Amino acid sequence: MLFCYYDEIASRYYRRRVPREEVEQIMAEFPSDDLTPPTGVFLLARLDGEPAGCVGVRVYTPEIAELTRMFVDVGHRGSGGAGLLVRAAEDAAREIGAKSMWLNTRDDLVEARAFYAKHGYQPIPPYGDDPYAEHWFGKEL
Repeated sequence: MLFCYYDEIASRYYRRRVPREEVEQIMAEFPSDDLTPPTGVFLLARLDGEPAGCVGVRVYTPEIAELTRMFVDVGHRGSGGAGLLVRAAEDAAREIGAKSMWLNTRDDLVEARAFYAKHGYQPIPPYGDDPYAEHWFGKEL
């Protein structure tokens, strides 16, 4: 599922189909190995036993978690799965002691920005060093 996430965001960013080798190179450049305890968690959504989406929660500071790698497979969009994923991520963030959740996204991910706003995320000042981040959001948990 994580490969599908990277494949879609890379293809949208470059406005072309990205070959598998290039997606794998991007994955290596932006690893997700910190999305395991104690530095984070990675959640996988399934529908009828098949992977349908994913989301990561990263410890940013002891009181701030970062939502990352949010993805719902194109065949499952519109079914409410994204809302379930973000709520599960928020619950996981609370479990690790976070008081707020932050995230960043890009200009071209218009649907993501609308989704986060719909779920209570508000614009916040820029944070971190993600070279692709263009919008930053936060929410009190």
